[in-house]
Amino acid sequence: MTDLVSIIVPCFNAAPWLAETLESALAQTWPNKEIIVIDDGSTDASVGIGRQFESRGVAVATQCNLGASAARNHALGLAHGHYIQFLDADDLLAPDKITQQVAALRAAPTNRIAAGPWGRFKRDIRTAIFTPEENWRDAAPIDWLALNFAGRGMMPPAAWLMSRPLAEAAGPWDERLTLNDDGEYFCRVLLRSTGVRFCAEARTFYRSNLPSSLSRRRSEASWRSALFSQELSMQHLLTVEDSPRTRRACADLMQRLAHAAWPDAPAVVARAEDLARVHGGSDVRPGGGRAFRLLTVLFGWKFARRIQQRRRN
Repeated sequence: MTDLVSIIVPCFNAAPWLAETLESALAQTWPNKEIIVIDDGSTDASVGIGRQFESRGVAVATQCNLGASAARNHALGLAHGHYIQFLDADDLLAPDKITQQVAALRAAPTNRIAAGPWGRFKRDIRTAIFTPEENWRDAAPIDWLALNFAGRGMMPPAAWLMSRPLAEAAGPWDERLTLNDDGEYFCRVLLRSTGVRFCAEARTFYRSNLPSSLSRRRSEASWRSALFSQELSMQHLLTVEDSPRTRRACADLMQRLAHAAWPDAPAVVARAEDLARVHGGSDVRPGGGRAFRLLTVLFGWKFARRIQQRRRN
């Protein structure tokens, strides 16, 4: 019997994109699939749009607004699949994405997690830009996380595919988190896995630069959530291996957070810089053009970042 794949779609006020996302899920060439939409208290037309797909086999459930992690956990409780595919309500999958990854996982050692290339787009996937990163390859879990912590590769939730036993071993999504909840979750999944199987043809389309995106939030509370998430990720990694390479990875993670959170959240920046020092220090430098680099040399990166943000605003 063909293994069932559960495609889990958390949804909050995604009316402009949800239909396209569900068409993407329904178009998967993998024949045995279930699609579960969990609406997280939307105030737009999302629920109605989801219900229009029920006649085509899409299941729609609702909850009060508890956050994306709670919605994913809700869906996991309803899912029956041997494989789990998370798909945010504004992202898209190439038609053979799941087929490619199921085949790769079946041929790989037990408890591998599959990944694939992903491209950024805003409206039309024909404009998606695929920019290869260092972790677009087969990798041991800690090797992959070290690259990720240093900012040398990320993977959006939809780019992964895992077995249900692996998801159960990792535990549920942490519902306390509002920012970088996927980073903390997949850190646990990776550390429970036997490694990443990268499938070069299994493409995902990641919609970015949306004003409503959680990743664009720059409030103090959002940065505190990001810090909490990344501290948890460090703990997960160091519990599995506490070594010079993992401590360096943790220092890189904290230094990158400090760069990103300045000047929005000075207390978060101070905590992140302290943790970077505790773990041995980091050589990671903030990104920027020639003028930014010159200002950094002359006045330090924090001054340069303030100038950079003023120009953007």
